[in-house]
Amino acid sequence: MNIDDVMLLAPVIPVLVVDDAAHARPIAEALVAGGIRTLEVTLRTAAALETISEMARVDGAIVGAGTVLSEADLEASLAAGARFIVSPGCTEPLARAAIEAKVPFLPGVATASDIMRGLDLGFSRFKFFPAETSGGVAALKALAAPFAAVRFCPTGGIDAATAARWLALDSVSCVGGSWLAPRGVPDRAAIEIRAREAAALHGAGR
Repeated sequence: MNIDDVMLLAPVIPVLVVDDAAHARPIAEALVAGGIRTLEVTLRTAAALETISEMARVDGAIVGAGTVLSEADLEASLAAGARFIVSPGCTEPLARAAIEAKVPFLPGVATASDIMRGLDLGFSRFKFFPAETSGGVAALKALAAPFAAVRFCPTGGIDAATAARWLALDSVSCVGGSWLAPRGVPDRAAIEIRAREAAALHGAGR
């Protein structure tokens, strides 16, 4: 897989914060059943790496690691079974490690300078983060204008009510959001319903 494969598999990548690895399979199974196969498990909890390992065993799931901040995070994520890597920012050591590992990598950007640094490192696919507090749809539309070949996955503050507005931008391949499977004990039926609704979204950038 390359990063475009990851970004175009579904219009929404669920951003998952999981406190108990026992919840991993029920969440992943519900999301996949609803048509969402690309799953981002954030490294924000002690259960994250075990959660990645458990979700990676679910048939049809493409599991990645988010909130990857260092080379050590990247190595641990890959060892756990992550197939793509997402970071809130872009440092040269982390970018070089991702290139060396030949893993799809989605670094975070919020400014034109961030994008230009990413382009210098060979990347053209970015997480726009934090999306809403960085100026929202209008900001990304203006920011993307000088970078015609770049595509984004806006993440941060996006929900079911606003996702379609982001997906309508030509520069947006997908969005990231935590509303599909909120933190806590999973409600499988509700997660599957939200996943089906998210999978049915379309946008100009897809």
